[in-house]
Amino acid sequence: MSLASEQQIGISNKSNQVIDSFLDTLWMERGLSKNTLSAYRSDLTHFSIWLQPKKVDLIKAETKDILAYLSSSEAASARTVARRLSSLRRLYEYLLREDHIKQNPVSNVDAPRLGRTLPKSLTEAEVEALLNAPDTEKAAGVRDKTMLELLYATGLRVSELVGLTIQQVNLRQGVVRVTGKGNKERLVPMGEEANSWLERYLSSARSEILNNALSDAMFPSNRGKAMTRQTFWHMVKRYAKVAEIKKTLSPHVLRHAFATHLINHGADLRVVQMLLGHSDISTTQIYTHVARERLKELHAEHHPRG
Repeated sequence: MSLASEQQIGISNKSNQVIDSFLDTLWMERGLSKNTLSAYRSDLTHFSIWLQPKKVDLIKAETKDILAYLSSSEAASARTVARRLSSLRRLYEYLLREDHIKQNPVSNVDAPRLGRTLPKSLTEAEVEALLNAPDTEKAAGVRDKTMLELLYATGLRVSELVGLTIQQVNLRQGVVRVTGKGNKERLVPMGEEANSWLERYLSSARSEILNNALSDAMFPSNRGKAMTRQTFWHMVKRYAKVAEIKKTLSPHVLRHAFATHLINHGADLRVVQMLLGHSDISTTQIYTHVARERLKELHAEHHPRG
């Protein structure tokens, strides 16, 4: 069901209150980002709307309802079904803890099996072509080039990059201070190239884009507000065409490239985990699989008996 359809139908006030209370608690206890909370709301609203014809409120749903809902989502990928189940699991654990329900209807529902998906990445040559795509004779091109260089040099999440303020960057020390998921702060080195482009951008291009207006945003639009994730995503796609990169590209691919290339060049997994802001080392370990797959490809391509 589309978002437009969901908004048109709406959900009951009671279900809305349950979702609001749950999300407020998540925000206070875990400091989750707006994007994560929005994803939870979308999943729970989707289920609430599915329950409506059965005249069942969210708080009254039973295991049979959960199973029927997940089965009805067959058109969605196994990963989407698993994510929706995870959202429901979190909700009903909260409701049980708060004594709003006596039994958790999700406790015996198994998630679908997911194969391990290797993140898409770029070769070093492809990254180089992408970084060279902006026209640095123009102020906007200098800004875009700086953003791409910084993203590849630091492995920031896109939301962290577009949300950067002037105060978070220390050019003298060559580091950027980032508050990531779970409200955790980390310092990430920028490297000489990104640092150099930031200096050039801040010395002239930024004030030209702002037309001397005031803004705390490191990468503002000409309206003075921080660039949105969607705008940056379209920007990356545009430069991928200029660079003649045929792969489907998103800003997150540069984060994957950052991690993969570090590990390919011998970086310690724990260091990469810290730079990416992963709370669990198992999340970072996926990049060792990416590196291994790349080695297999190189062996098959160049070894006489490959």
